[in-house]
Amino acid sequence: MKRTNFLIGALSVALIGMVVVTSILFKNQKDLERSIMTQVSDNNSVNGNVAVCRPVAYLPETGGENSFVSAAEKTVNAVVHIHTKIVTKGNSYYDFFGPLLERIYGGSMQIPENVADGYGSGVVVSPDGYIVTNNHVVDGASTIEVTFNDKHKRQATLIGKDPNTDIALIKVDAKDLEYLTFGDSDQVHVGEWVLAVGNPFNLNSTVTAGIVSAKARNINILGDGTIESFIQTDAAVNPGNSGGALVNVNGDLVGINAAIASRTGGYEGYSFAIPSNIAKKVVGDFLQFGSLQRAYLGVSVREVTEEVAEREGLDILSGVYVAALEPGGGAEKAGIKVGDVILSVNDLPVDTYSQLIGVIGQYRPGDVVNVKVSRGGDKIDLKVTLVNMHGNVEVLKDGDSFFNETLGIVLQPVSPALQSKLGINYGLKIVEVKDGIMKKKGVNEDFVILSVNNVKVSNEKDLDKAMNSGRNGKVRIEGTDTEGNWLTTFEFYRN
Repeated sequence: MKRTNFLIGALSVALIGMVVVTSILFKNQKDLERSIMTQVSDNNSVNGNVAVCRPVAYLPETGGENSFVSAAEKTVNAVVHIHTKIVTKGNSYYDFFGPLLERIYGGSMQIPENVADGYGSGVVVSPDGYIVTNNHVVDGASTIEVTFNDKHKRQATLIGKDPNTDIALIKVDAKDLEYLTFGDSDQVHVGEWVLAVGNPFNLNSTVTAGIVSAKARNINILGDGTIESFIQTDAAVNPGNSGGALVNVNGDLVGINAAIASRTGGYEGYSFAIPSNIAKKVVGDFLQFGSLQRAYLGVSVREVTEEVAEREGLDILSGVYVAALEPGGGAEKAGIKVGDVILSVNDLPVDTYSQLIGVIGQYRPGDVVNVKVSRGGDKIDLKVTLVNMHGNVEVLKDGDSFFNETLGIVLQPVSPALQSKLGINYGLKIVEVKDGIMKKKGVNEDFVILSVNNVKVSNEKDLDKAMNSGRNGKVRIEGTDTEGNWLTTFEFYRN
């Protein structure tokens, strides 16, 4: 009995103790919360007005979740699905044995067609039907079909395309379309929220969100001599998103989605978009000149690393080091010297090669830019007139014709429309036949030269180089008619 009474007493004491301790802890917690709130209010007071305490937010300050909703609603009807059919002629058998069979049996051969389907996205940028997409989405397409978010379809024509920037412009016959306006990609900041809108895996009007992870990325996907200065994001992008929109929380178009970094072919956390300032400039070139007007500064540069700074005796670790100058180029004429460090172009900082070509890629030959350089510790501002690939400021047109004396023909680059029809992205069309070897061969204006000495040709420079590459003056020309019905080759020797 005594033992039972003892246990009851002990439990009562323990219970009373727990109540007391809990009360003390609760009071201390409330005192701590009041103390913290007082400190936060004091630290955020302005002119005696106590600031309102808010929870930490990881959404845009311009409206929270509603910013995503409004940006998505503004964008989805301006992003289209693109379906292409790519018709190519020939296969390995005909490519290899075709010329031999033509000699054996005489005449030209009917080449079988191979049809492939391609899919991607595009962004409507005007109410009358101009649509921006990637070059690789429509390259070589024979037909381009556009499907809008409301499911109606239109056939599109190719206006212009440029593999160096991976930008293409197509058009549908329409009016009063919903469209996006170009934002200023130079004002996009790392850490800023963005939405990627497109049609991955043929899933129409898919919206994903992420932040800008980096700017001016070069991932070596377009090849040498191209303009790679991508906006990197972690918004999910997959096959089919190419050519779609990257927009900020205001719904402004800040990029054209173009690529992913992946070992599997699907999204793995990194996606890349062409900055809107570059896309806008290329589109303007297509509309005004019919082709890209690319500007050059006229320098070869190296990024300033610790090793470069030590070797060259530099006192800074920013900018790009001028290693060489193009003779007669804009930089040389403006007074830039080997050993200078370019710090900025038109007040935009330049610390990498990708940043430099990204900035220059927004201008045309003849434009004047302010280049700030560091020379011997001094900062110098120089006005540089940008030039084209030939070192002048003349407008270059892809469709300009030229005369080849050896062949006795006038040629011009194959138009985008004819390229799409033939399923090619190169070639020279004959526009006039004069006295010469081609006339003797019975060639007329219905002929398209595809290759010379097994080298594909697209312009006058390509043709001259290819014709001079044959051994002992031999020239082998391969071509087709403008309908793509037949493929033929013939050879001759230059005198």
